[in-house]
Amino acid sequence: MASSASDLHIFFLPLPAPGHTIPMVDLALLFANLGARSTVVATPYNASLILPSISSHPKVQILTVPSPYPSIPENITSHSIPDVSSEFFDVLCLLEPHFDQLLSLHRPDALVSDLFFPWSASLAVEHRIPRLIFHGSSYFFLNVTSSISLLKLLPVSDDDPFLVPGFPHRIEMRRSQMPDFLTSPPKYVNLIADSLKKSHGMVMNTFYELEPAHADAFRASGMRSWNVGPVSLCHRPTNSLLSRGGAASEPSTVDRIFPWLDSQEPGSVLYICFGSLAGFTAVQVGEIGKGLAAAGRPYLWVVRDGTAAVEVKIGEGRGKGLVISGWVPQVAILGHVAVGAFMTHCEWNSCTDGMAAGLPMITWPLAADQPFNERLLVDALGLGVGVGSLVNSWLKEKRTVVPAERLAAAVEGVMGGGEEAEARRRRAREMKEKAAAAVAHGGSSQFELARLVDELVGLKVARLEEEEAQ
Repeated sequence: MASSASDLHIFFLPLPAPGHTIPMVDLALLFANLGARSTVVATPYNASLILPSISSHPKVQILTVPSPYPSIPENITSHSIPDVSSEFFDVLCLLEPHFDQLLSLHRPDALVSDLFFPWSASLAVEHRIPRLIFHGSSYFFLNVTSSISLLKLLPVSDDDPFLVPGFPHRIEMRRSQMPDFLTSPPKYVNLIADSLKKSHGMVMNTFYELEPAHADAFRASGMRSWNVGPVSLCHRPTNSLLSRGGAASEPSTVDRIFPWLDSQEPGSVLYICFGSLAGFTAVQVGEIGKGLAAAGRPYLWVVRDGTAAVEVKIGEGRGKGLVISGWVPQVAILGHVAVGAFMTHCEWNSCTDGMAAGLPMITWPLAADQPFNERLLVDALGLGVGVGSLVNSWLKEKRTVVPAERLAAAVEGVMGGGEEAEARRRRAREMKEKAAAAVAHGGSSQFELARLVDELVGLKVARLEEEEAQ
């Protein structure tokens, strides 16, 4: 029975949070570029954010499921952080019957699901289709956390440093930097672990040349994986980049950002973004303002709070840059010739965005996997300088204040004139070339994606032949 990629229909089920939804939509576009039909399943509000990114692609569509519970916002960015790990994930289970109905009605050939929908693994088994996990982090993170757990490395005290053995470079961390699933695992962690056994493998937003030893070590552990990133590079035209992320990239915002960037010297601007979930105390914002003033470089700072409020808090630093509130077309900004460095919270998508743009990074991890991503950027790859953030928490009150002097020193460490700063910029440029080569024709990520598509085609053919024989 002959079949090809054009006969494949793949469902994509992202978590309703920008850091999860946007790269999975990119992945859906990548599959569609190889001929497959891609269907992204989302709640109505999140569907409206996705639509601008896919509207021009004939092989990508959206199907909606009802918002699972009226009191829970459809997008996690508007949800109070303390409840995210409990009530929110319980509510996600309410999507299961609606998603089951869509699987029965449309009968896709494969499912790509976010890690945080463990129930989708059982549904995939029931519908006799392979379930792939789209993992929004690095091989480095998976390997290091596995070592910490298996070797029981965590000290009792939050402040005691410990070393993670078995890696080609020194990895020193503290208990205070660990995510909850390592220190006090919530109940859904076991559900996720069980779902891995029922899954066909993991699709990773990374590329082999970025972390070859870590990719090889992970695969040697027995879990199948395909590295297909950086997935953001599926957006080639500028117009496509401006629509990535949806309605929040409004024309008025774009009209403010890019003329301002055009007026700056090449490589002179520090781009600052800490994501859509975490905020800072007024004291910390004030220290950031002082640090930016001391650094003396133009900056573009994207904030989640109201712009006016932040401009008041940053005080003397506000005259040297542009502060924007809300969502922005980050990949397009990072690719602008005026941008010379990126201050980031080290969420993995932002890390890959920065590497794909060839920028050195100032690392300020806040929560989740971000402290591990910092260690990869700073210690393993030599692409960044940390500000010394040592507390893993979404709650701004729990984090220690990073002083202005440390921030200014980090800016100098990536944008200054010293040998170390220039070496970081050189390594960042080299990483950009590797990322571009990985997704180009014949590159490692392009090869992995094509290999995965061929495998899914083969699985579909085998299933159809088995059904015909029954």
